[in-house]
Amino acid sequence: MPQRRSHRNSAFVKKVRPMREVFLSHASKDHAKAVRLRKVLVDHGVPVWFSPLHIKGAQQWQDEIGEALARCDWFMILLTPNAVTSMWVKRELNYALSEKRYEEHIIPLLFKECDHRPLSWVLPQFQWIDFANDFSEACAQLLRIWNIKLKPIAHKKRRTKRL
Repeated sequence: MPQRRSHRNSAFVKKVRPMREVFLSHASKDHAKAVRLRKVLVDHGVPVWFSPLHIKGAQQWQDEIGEALARCDWFMILLTPNAVTSMWVKRELNYALSEKRYEEHIIPLLFKECDHRPLSWVLPQFQWIDFANDFSEACAQLLRIWNIKLKPIAHKKRRTKRL
């Protein structure tokens, strides 16, 4: 009987290039989802470029997005029906797909079932992470890309009004 090789064998483990900064592409209508994800990433030491926080008043936002895409070395795309119809999400993804340094560093994050084909026909070749069913498990899978272990995620307590 042939001996099975462990995936821990160094010949099979791909060395992951450490990340400098992760670009988080999302539709503006999915802002709350993106904020929640960004918080988890930042809490785990992952530097995330996130347009609502990094673009300040009076800046040319198209230029700021372009500079961030040129600087970041990982690209995450938050997939939802809103993202599929967003012209800017499509532009950001097309840029990442055309850049050699993003090769094997594009991470599709499925937050809500959608037809991805309007964005790109090549998305199925990437390993997707499913956030639609279990946010915590999906965060753990995402962080494992950089060999980071998920810490317990604090859940916000809902405030109830007292009369």
